[in-house]
Amino acid sequence: MQKVKLPVEIDPFKTARRKLDYQGVLEVKRLPRLSEASLKVNSDVDVWLRFETDPQGLVVVQGKALTEVELECQRCGESFTYPIHVEFNYSPVCDESQVEALPEDYEPLQLDEDNYFLVADLIEDELLLALPIIPKHELTACKVQQSEQVFGEIDEVVEKESKPNPFAVLQSLKKKD
Repeated sequence: MQKVKLPVEIDPFKTARRKLDYQGVLEVKRLPRLSEASLKVNSDVDVWLRFETDPQGLVVVQGKALTEVELECQRCGESFTYPIHVEFNYSPVCDESQVEALPEDYEPLQLDEDNYFLVADLIEDELLLALPIIPKHELTACKVQQSEQVFGEIDEVVEKESKPNPFAVLQSLKKKD
């Protein structure tokens, strides 16, 4: 199948009525926050989106996204390739009152005033959430071996009695009966 560019914005209600699927590519240049959060985005993002209505009558946006990024290992400082594969389920909402009524399986998808959402923003949010908080190699692949890691020492707790009470001076100001 030929890779095609995805639309910039989609109306999920109209698309779900037509039961459309999109399979295509999201270009790296449309993902500035992902580029900023990583050393490099190695490839365009392969995206698959399916729009349908579930048995409860809710519009559902299901999807997958795949890409690879370069991250800096926080142990050794070297770069490494990190594959990202995300899957998601959204249901569009127009206001906050609809968010509470959504089943747990669906995340709320905020729409603009014209009932559209930006495809690149949705995919980029999912990819950013999939990045590790502290990027690092697997221990076996990292240049800094576990035996070389230093975690620091914890100072002993100083007992309360050895510290002077800063409010002791106030005790002398108290009226004596």
